[in-house]
Amino acid sequence: MDRSPVSLAPPRRRRDDGACNALEPLLETTDFAWRRQPDLPAELTNIQWRADACDPGSILFFQRLDDGRSDAELYERYFVASAFSVLVTNRRLDFFDRLPGKGLYVTHPGDWPGVVGSFCDILYPLNLGTRSVIGITGTNGKTTTLKYLESILSAHGRRVLSIGTLGVFLDGERLVETGFTSPPLIELRRLLHTRIEQCDLIAMEVSSHALDQGRVHGIPFTDAGWTNFTQDHLDYHGDEASYFAAKRRLLDLIQPGGRLYCTSRAVADRLQVQGQTRVPVQVLEPAPLDPEALAAKPFLALEHNRRNLALAAALADRELDGVDCPHWQHLEPVDGRFECRVIGRRAIVIDFAHTPDALETILTAIRSGFPDARVMTLFGCGGDRDRGKRPLMGAAAARHSDQVILTSDNPRTEDPAAIIADILAGMHLDRSEVILDRSAAIAHLFDRLADRPPDEPWVALIAGKGHERYIDRNGRKSYYSDQDEVARNLARLGWD
Repeated sequence: MDRSPVSLAPPRRRRDDGACNALEPLLETTDFAWRRQPDLPAELTNIQWRADACDPGSILFFQRLDDGRSDAELYERYFVASAFSVLVTNRRLDFFDRLPGKGLYVTHPGDWPGVVGSFCDILYPLNLGTRSVIGITGTNGKTTTLKYLESILSAHGRRVLSIGTLGVFLDGERLVETGFTSPPLIELRRLLHTRIEQCDLIAMEVSSHALDQGRVHGIPFTDAGWTNFTQDHLDYHGDEASYFAAKRRLLDLIQPGGRLYCTSRAVADRLQVQGQTRVPVQVLEPAPLDPEALAAKPFLALEHNRRNLALAAALADRELDGVDCPHWQHLEPVDGRFECRVIGRRAIVIDFAHTPDALETILTAIRSGFPDARVMTLFGCGGDRDRGKRPLMGAAAARHSDQVILTSDNPRTEDPAAIIADILAGMHLDRSEVILDRSAAIAHLFDRLADRPPDEPWVALIAGKGHERYIDRNGRKSYYSDQDEVARNLARLGWD
């Protein structure tokens, strides 16, 4: 999801290149829908998107979203103690009269991305030169495709700046974990401006939230990839058509001469029905691999990973000028994406699958890849999000599992038991258990495996958290890791 707090700490130091001198004139000349322009107590020196990063020289850009919170809640959480001098928003807020002495500006409907972008142009100009920018969207597979692309390009000497769910990486080394699939526009522009001279190209995941909120406004994508499209994020977008329309906006950002690669025929057909696209759309089939490749990289036995590889390879080939080599050799497993531990005839799989399609896909792949094994699935659903997908995920688990354990997965402000009741509504499986505490649920999964004969093949899928190292409950994120729990139970049973 794209609403999490982040660990970024934006710089507060003054710039000495004269760019800051243009902030006040730009405020004066921008066509705002409403403004309150007082005498400023300090010179404006920086722009921020986080209220807690502001100082008296800050312009705070705050995008008001329909997220269920009241203006009063927002005021208490973000504004009451913030030191900014100017606030720019996309709509009038009820607490404006509680901000005496602050400059207040409200953009016209639809102008928000352009206004933010114009201020970014002053402090963080986008000097890409000949560097390519590659975007990857889709409901599932964005992160895996990005990491495959990064691995392939790095193996051929390209310095890649990658931005996505797992964080910001340069030459394979993590710079920062943002907590976003696609960072807010100010942070994205700051990253690109700061790191551009250190890389040869930029590759980034582009979420539907980012496209809808204008977080990638003005980013000139050279080429792009679209993995698939299935139900997700309807709590935010409202309906499936709006969700698809948000993702489709990526095509408007692809530059002339670029193209969109897609591994879903359904997505390509839908784009065609909606009218001619600005750039060509090319559909790719799963990458064919020989037994040597599958033995060396067992995660490529999954068809969706071969689709991710096909997409990454096509995007890489556009940059590598026809390099002819087997790209699979350069790949490594991706954090939280089909992480597999094999102990005798038992396999433990950790995967981020958190949508109906993702769960269906990975369970189908497990059934295909391990035809003799029984399957145990442990998963939950996040709170305060699309409730409609919960019974669908329950149905997918029931179809493909011999045993299901339902547990918590970021309940947020919802009752975990109520979330599981929604999941159970889609299940018709007697062999299901409910253990709300996720650590206890994983321990129970291992106990179930230990009770089975050692020569009986089992695959245990632990789904939903993947790379995440926290549980989000009642507004607080506490450290938690499926990987740690698996390691703890392997040691407990002497299986490590």
